[in-house]
Amino acid sequence: MPSNSNPLGALPARFRRQRILIIGCGDVGLRVARLLPTSVKVMALTSTRSRVPEFRAQNITPLLGNLDKVASLKRLAGLATRVVHLAPPPNDDPHARSDPRTRSLLQALRLRTVPLGIVYGSTSGVYGDCQGLWVDETRPVMPDTSRAHRRVDAEAQLRWFGRSAGVPTHILRIPGIYAPDREGGTPRGRLLKGTPVLAAADDVYTNHIHADDLARACLAAMHVGKPQRITNTSDDTDLKMGDYFDLAADLYGLPRPPRLARQEAAAQLPAMQFSFMSESRRLDNRLLKTELRLKLRYPTVSAGLKEKQ
Repeated sequence: MPSNSNPLGALPARFRRQRILIIGCGDVGLRVARLLPTSVKVMALTSTRSRVPEFRAQNITPLLGNLDKVASLKRLAGLATRVVHLAPPPNDDPHARSDPRTRSLLQALRLRTVPLGIVYGSTSGVYGDCQGLWVDETRPVMPDTSRAHRRVDAEAQLRWFGRSAGVPTHILRIPGIYAPDREGGTPRGRLLKGTPVLAAADDVYTNHIHADDLARACLAAMHVGKPQRITNTSDDTDLKMGDYFDLAADLYGLPRPPRLARQEAAAQLPAMQFSFMSESRRLDNRLLKTELRLKLRYPTVSAGLKEKQ
């Protein structure tokens, strides 16, 4: 049975006395750290000195460095037995299609003894628009945005690193992350603003994962994930986007959002927001349950949004 300190139960001997390095230690990274047993040394890269006390208060060793400054990453070489890489590619050039941050990180890790494994948090956006079809991990990537192209590049870099350096890498393709205790982690703010959604005839399927289940998936990939593998990391919800917001509005006792035809939405909504309404897919999460053996605590968004309300 799972223990309080580790959602997968007691760790096998080969996983004891680990040194875990979290790259991109935001909300999900902190959740990962909290799940690790005290016998594990947890380190986190940060470019912000003000976060040092926060990390130390949670028994995380802060390492000052910046993924955008290669020289600052040399100290990472040989430090960790395993790496959880959750940092997004830079977004300063909206037309860029490569991820220099992942490249810099992997260059640093090659300088000394390489880690025993790497887990990378990618995005389900790499599949592009699938017109509402069910999508498993064998589907070829067809990114529709530069943002998704950068993630495809990061995945390719990690898989090459895994093969060439003999390091098991596991890629999690992640949809929308939510949690009531996560900043901006519920639709409440958007509902209060009255932001419209697509009319039913134009609506798209959307996918979700609770932040706690995502953190547990990171550990599952680290401990039992097959090398050079990809896993869709989504819950069991099967909803279109507008229905998701309607469900949340009903749970919160708020008005349901107005519905717009696609052409109207394209004219009224910011380009970034509208881009998420231009792709429709339903993620098949069977490998998450069978290979990673993860039992979702929040199998649907309804269950997750009700938590702590």
